[in-house]
Parts: sequence; C-alpha cells; structure tokens
Amino acid sequence: MSEQLPTCWLCERPLGRKVQWHHPVPKSKKGRETVPVHPICHKTIHANFTNAELARFGDDRDRLAAAEDMARFLRWIADKPADFHAPVKRAR
Repeated sequence: MSEQLPTCWLCERPLGRKVQWHHPVPKSKKGRETVPVHPICHKTIHANFTNAELARFGDDRDRLAAAEDMARFLRWIADKPADFHAPVKRAR
C-alpha cells in the first residue's frame, strides 16, 4: 500500500519542499484554521482577492477555484512540478 503524499489545498498537486500555511478566512477576519499550500498558490490567492473577499469564500475551496482568474491559474499550474516557482502578477 503506497503512502499518499500531502496535497496543496488550492491546486491539489502534491506539496514540495516549501510549504506555506494559508488562512482560508483571514486572521484579520477572525479566521483560525490554516491549510497547506504551495508558495506560488498562496501568492496567487492574495494577488487576486482581498481579505474581505476571502472571508466571503470562507473555506469553500471549490468556490474560490471557480473564480475566473483562479480557474485559469489552476489550469496553467496543473502539470507543473511541486516546487515550481514563477513570478505572480497582481490581478488588480
């Protein structure tokens, strides 16, 4: 039986050497839960959404992933290696 590798909360790819912890509901909005994400996924989340918008999404990963810019990012990142890194452009 093979051991399942931990995956990124956002893109669902296996995590690499560097892992960051994201608050689906921002700490400034009283969020406490954290989820593991790739650094590029974490930067992309914060480049595309304000804390108020993230608070409205809450921990609904599927709803966040369905947002147009995020869906485009997820299609692009899907076949990249776990430790892939690239500059992240702010959507706003």
